[in-house]
Amino acid sequence: MRRYEIRNLRLGKTMRAGRAITAMGAMAAALLLAGCRQDMQDQPKFVPQRGTTFFADGRSARPQVTNTVARNQLHENEYFYTGMVNGKEGDGFPLALTPEVMHRGQERYNIYCTPCHSRVGNGDGMIVQRGYRPAGDFHTDRLRNAPLGHFFSVMTNGYGAMPDYAAQLTPEDRWAVVAYIRALQLSQDAKPGDVAPDAKIEELHKQAADMGLPADFANPWGFPGTAIYGTPNGQDNGIPVQATGTAAAKPGSSQK
Repeated sequence: MRRYEIRNLRLGKTMRAGRAITAMGAMAAALLLAGCRQDMQDQPKFVPQRGTTFFADGRSARPQVTNTVARNQLHENEYFYTGMVNGKEGDGFPLALTPEVMHRGQERYNIYCTPCHSRVGNGDGMIVQRGYRPAGDFHTDRLRNAPLGHFFSVMTNGYGAMPDYAAQLTPEDRWAVVAYIRALQLSQDAKPGDVAPDAKIEELHKQAADMGLPADFANPWGFPGTAIYGTPNGQDNGIPVQATGTAAAKPGSSQK
């Protein structure tokens, strides 16, 4: 056998031995890792509301750090977010009344409030005409004299048969709606002193007649015969009857 053939033979044996050693090392590493692996179903974690020996107090759920505030919940201005001052309904707008705010309030009111309260706020909305419980009439003395925080609180927490609208209306939008409700109240209870000195004032019945509208167009509002008290006992349950010309029909009765 020639010398270079012997050298090649030795080199081949060495390479085969090296590959074998590498393969054995890889197999040993795989076996080692397999013995130490941790499946997803066997991962270290704390189960909610379950105790643990890891912490000295035995609780897995850790208390929040002192003065922790959740995102978007830093409500430093209590009145802006609740409409309450020292536990009572406050009065006053916590934001500037601009044309943009009024327009936004009108838009949100027409979307969320008119189905029950109607476009003019007399409580005779479309679903009331379909038999739902009469909604609040903003033009009663009680609500004309109510503080602004009352309307904000009602939208935030609900009132009687009315659910809350905190999810639909942001605090800014709720205050905008409050501003628009005040504008509606002024529109239906304006005094001569509320208008400009050179403004022309006409009685509503005369305007209706000049426009060819029905004779009763300017009469006080009244509920249709389909409006009912939607309570099991047919009582107010703390919600005053709206004095709007005709009383709401009681369950089982009809109105002409």
